[in-house]
Amino acid sequence: MNKPEISLGMGSLQQVYRDSAFTPLDMVEQVLAAIGGDPNKTWIHVVDAATLCAQAQALMARGPEGLALWGIPFAIKDNIDLAGVPTTAGCPDYAYTPERSATVVQRLLDAGAIAIGKTNLDQFATGLNGTRSPYGACRNAFNPDYVSGGSSAGSAVAVALGHVSFSLGTDTAGSGRVPAGFNHLVGLKPSLGLLSTTGVVPACRSLDVVSIFALTADDAQQVFAVAHGHDPLDAYSRPALPHGFDFGLAARPRLGVPRADQLQFLGDIDYAQCFADACKHAQALGAELVEIDFAPFQETARLLYEGPWVAERYQAIRAFIDARPESVFPVTREITLGGAKPLAADAFAAQYRLKALAQRCAGVWSGIDCMLLPTSPTIHPIATVLAEPIARNSDFGCYTNFVNLLDYAAIAAPAGFRTDGLPFGVTFVAQAHQDQPLLHLARRWQRALQGRAATLGATGHAAVSFAAATAVRSGQIQVAVCGAHLEGQPLNAQLTSRGARLVQRTTTAPEYHLYALPDGRRPGLVRVAEGGAAIEVEVWELPASQLGSFVDGIPAPLGIGRTVLADGRLVAGFICEQQGILGAENITAFGGWLAYRQQVSN
Repeated sequence: MNKPEISLGMGSLQQVYRDSAFTPLDMVEQVLAAIGGDPNKTWIHVVDAATLCAQAQALMARGPEGLALWGIPFAIKDNIDLAGVPTTAGCPDYAYTPERSATVVQRLLDAGAIAIGKTNLDQFATGLNGTRSPYGACRNAFNPDYVSGGSSAGSAVAVALGHVSFSLGTDTAGSGRVPAGFNHLVGLKPSLGLLSTTGVVPACRSLDVVSIFALTADDAQQVFAVAHGHDPLDAYSRPALPHGFDFGLAARPRLGVPRADQLQFLGDIDYAQCFADACKHAQALGAELVEIDFAPFQETARLLYEGPWVAERYQAIRAFIDARPESVFPVTREITLGGAKPLAADAFAAQYRLKALAQRCAGVWSGIDCMLLPTSPTIHPIATVLAEPIARNSDFGCYTNFVNLLDYAAIAAPAGFRTDGLPFGVTFVAQAHQDQPLLHLARRWQRALQGRAATLGATGHAAVSFAAATAVRSGQIQVAVCGAHLEGQPLNAQLTSRGARLVQRTTTAPEYHLYALPDGRRPGLVRVAEGGAAIEVEVWELPASQLGSFVDGIPAPLGIGRTVLADGRLVAGFICEQQGILGAENITAFGGWLAYRQQVSN
């Protein structure tokens, strides 16, 4: 009797590990059966069954305690080192066998994850389509006649087909996002330097990041929490900075969308409709859509194919391609050798142009928290890309290429399907170190999807949510307010003048009484042992550095303590001293200060 297939979504897999007899050894058996003959050309090297089973048994003997990724299978793009397994970068003659795993891979292994093997890619990570590989064109998880997206082609398809729970890719111009969009996945392009690139074959070293493909934003966040961290061996590594206001949790995140005349879908009517539907989905989540001038970002995207960055690709494999040009895939060779031609003066000219464009782009951020973009304007059949390999590849990068050049973070998320069943995805783009808010926004986005759009990759499985580890501190404090500091009320400016933003409108747990204080201008919130009710509050977020001056301006009998919200969270919030309610009117029955004030004014 065949065992039922277990979803490899991390929430589902961890749940069955806890609640049933399913073990990491069973997982290895399921994964190897799923890979089978690999008709999608997903894998370059799969670790042998005996080794995988031994790793699973060692984990079972050790137990899951303290291992955040215990028994979770993952795949590695074959330009990232896994000890004892050849790294080819998609070029057999380039292959070497590393003694040590890449830093980011080792962190995942140390957390209990199991590396299943190495995945197919556009050779030397040059391309956004997945066809530039001597190991065969990687095929889309939904329709094998279409491209998978690249260069992290196999990494995306392995997750989408249910071969692994997550995978590592790299992203220089969109390689961690385009394949996610084409295969109904989450694809996190982290801020530069937050995931170590030690042990990664470079493409453009100054732009490269290790990316994460996952079935859900929860999964991506859990992996990011384990994988990120400063690496002194990586010259581009940097620690994650506090991200500030968490727009991903905000009641009204401000999402920038290109003006209608700047959107391009290359005649793909379905994708255009899908993006229109995605904008409606964003508004249903409470987001405010803000039209932006996308022109400077488009101009920046075009810079990627100019002097310094093409030259940087050449520099990455210069010794090899000069010595053995015949070993390089033809279109990859043509592109890379083009990097030998620009002069140093051309590089400086392009850098000056980038600085000027970055100044123009920076002005957009004062009015938005992040951008909402199509991940790609369209998708092509493999045959179309092979017929025009450079032009059709460029089609895929118009919404992605600028991100790395401007040192932004981004996350791709599923958003629906074309009428022919091929996936459509969107990408949220934010400034550097906004990785955590992006993950929160993608989680919120994904959890609100309906029907087929809510399924995981190409598996058809439903998501199981779980509380993923918080990866980066915000540097912010959330404060629950219930009276004169509410939006539109007389003292709200004491919050907004300190840079505070509204996160949510909610209620307390049903454990409070609300009083109108004798001065008639403020309420007092008091927690009671019994007979309490839920009271309407707003949760605002302000920089931790501003909390002291805010608290200092609160007159007795009010102060700041801890408020229990309806969902059980404890946040800073207004409290009232017991003597302050002497002679005060109990207005709990109104459920909140605004309802009471409306009754008084009537």
